[in-house]
Amino acid sequence: MTASGPGGDLAFKLPPRLIAQVPTKRRGDSRLLVLRRTTGVIEHGRFRDLPRYLEAGDLVVANESGVLPGRLFGTRKTGGRIEILLLDRLTPNGGGPRALAERWTCLMRPARRLRPGESIDLEGGLIGVVGKRDGEIGEIDLRGNRPPSLLVGRIGRTPLPPYIRRSRIDPRESVDRRRYRTVYQRETGSAAAPTAGLHFTPGMLRRLSRAGVEWSTLLLHLGPASFLPVRGSDPDRQTVPPERFHLPGSTARRVELARRNGNRVLAIGTSSARVLEACRDPDGGLLPGKGSCDLFIRPGFRFGTIDALLTNFHLPGSTHLLLVAAFAGRDSILEAYRQAVRLEYRFYSYGDAMLIL
Repeated sequence: MTASGPGGDLAFKLPPRLIAQVPTKRRGDSRLLVLRRTTGVIEHGRFRDLPRYLEAGDLVVANESGVLPGRLFGTRKTGGRIEILLLDRLTPNGGGPRALAERWTCLMRPARRLRPGESIDLEGGLIGVVGKRDGEIGEIDLRGNRPPSLLVGRIGRTPLPPYIRRSRIDPRESVDRRRYRTVYQRETGSAAAPTAGLHFTPGMLRRLSRAGVEWSTLLLHLGPASFLPVRGSDPDRQTVPPERFHLPGSTARRVELARRNGNRVLAIGTSSARVLEACRDPDGGLLPGKGSCDLFIRPGFRFGTIDALLTNFHLPGSTHLLLVAAFAGRDSILEAYRQAVRLEYRFYSYGDAMLIL
């Protein structure tokens, strides 16, 4: 198939068989394409080769957010089926740790005929009452005979992207629960996993530490932008929904120190890159803090914090692909993707990795 999207100059042909449907047998067994920005040179290896490309003093910054198993199925009073993807809890703990009602923002499909106030029978005895919505994004009140968050954690499915095919009751759910998360996640809250981090194992973290490579973290809870394509043909007229982030002071200081010492800052994934670039002050320093990040990076953006990026292979028409094209250059990215297709790399969330230096 020919894949294209906003800014058709980033189109590429991708055989559907290259879209990874399951993770590698062992975490960390993925392949690694290495792209050098200044020369356009491309190398091919394995993810286990990563320490070869880093030096003592380099700083790796990773996103600690974890995915919430918030994919729920339900039935309308009309008998129609509906799928709910929980995004963000608006009433933390429903006002108390044992409250039986919670309000969430969510993605609802199909949403065209849903009306505010409509009641939906969800799994596990949960009832959902539709609130205000804008297209597929809206609010829902969850009610149950136990705190809804506890029920969701038990019955909710892993919110895999739509290109990973799963049935409503799929025996691979137990694998997805283990593998669609990083080994270093600290706090759940994302609608999609920060997939560049899925390749890391505890053993790789130890190898990096022994090599003198520094490790630091931040938090960005990925929202529906990870599932929704960029609309329209002009990326310069697009916006992305804000996502909650936290850049700790310790991470900001370590980034500043690495840059002063002439070491590189490697962002693990586009989510880490966005936070690090969004928190720059006018003088080029890095400001720690919490808030909402709506930075949309596309070609023409001038990076000032990161020197390298570890990422997966992305969908055309996605904000992620526009970001990597902005970082590495359109022609270099298209050549890297052409080689990845020719050599049958695995694409997208469960796929292989790319290191851009």
